[in-house]
Amino acid sequence: MRSRYTAYALGNAHHIMDTTHPTSPHYQEDADVWSAEISAFCRQTDFLGLQIRTSSTQGERGHVEFAADLRQSGHTSQMVENSLFVQQDGRWLYVRAEES
Repeated sequence: MRSRYTAYALGNAHHIMDTTHPTSPHYQEDADVWSAEISAFCRQTDFLGLQIRTSSTQGERGHVEFAADLRQSGHTSQMVENSLFVQQDGRWLYVRAEES
């Protein structure tokens, strides 16, 4: 989770794409379009901080609840999510947000 947040803050679309599971609703087959969308989001957003609230693993599944402080167009907000990750080939990949 921390590496993905840092990648967003630095505008590293490749890392976001590389750590997203192919079954994720965020995954896109057209890498150029997907990269452009991530890059645009990163340019329009100031990433102000990340707090990991909880994390747990059970086998090859993991959950991370986090709160990310963001600013877009001068408006500050907080994104809170309980994220599902799965381990594949020794790497943790983001799947989706889950209901808390």
